Amino acid sequence: MDTSSTSSYTAKLIDGPLEGKTVSTAFLDTGDPRPRLELNADKGKRYIYTRGAGLEFSGDDDDRPTAVDYRYVETVFD
Repeated sequence: MDTSSTSSYTAKLIDGPLEGKTVSTAFLDTGDPRPRLELNADKGKRYIYTRGAGLEFSGDDDDRPTAVDYRYVETVFD
């Protein structure tokens, strides 16, 4: 599969309250993975995650990752 035409990737949440979960998210307009994710939770709570170093590709010729690691930063209460 040629991921250069894929508009989304899997964000792997590697720690924090959502450790072990994955979410599908879109690439930025530049084609880069998002540097930060804000994930809504119940009761006006949002979890903030930032991009880690881990990247996974489906093949040697892919220019975009299929999965990216994200690390927990904080919980924001609205």
